[in-house]
Amino acid sequence: MTTVETIYLGELRTEATHVQSGNKIITDAPTDNQGRGEYFSPTDLVATSLGSCMITVMGIAARTHNFNIDGTKLMITKVMTQEPPRRIAEIIVELTFPAGNYSEKEKKILEYVVKTCPVALSLHPDVKQNIKLNYS
Repeated sequence: MTTVETIYLGELRTEATHVQSGNKIITDAPTDNQGRGEYFSPTDLVATSLGSCMITVMGIAARTHNFNIDGTKLMITKVMTQEPPRRIAEIIVELTFPAGNYSEKEKKILEYVVKTCPVALSLHPDVKQNIKLNYS
């Protein structure tokens, strides 16, 4: 079954529909590549997918091991190459956990799963993944 159906709307904009749910995402080319930058760019979505995947698998691990990471926030910085061909050179992900006393075991679990999420493992090895975990 098809996962996503995408339509090119013109003016460097697309509309992607998640077939199962009907939810939509619009993308624009970024302003530094002839676009309007009014929506996520496709490369923004790659970086966003990495962060969302990491925090999701951390939530699964926390649930499995009976601790809580609700309220955890992450900041993502996407760095593009300066030389052609244009591509993502680095994705910086900084996670900040809510105040709590995370045990060493819980921290090790989180540090392991963050590196093994499906998106992290699917990215090309040339894309540097710089991950920082901040425990309050």
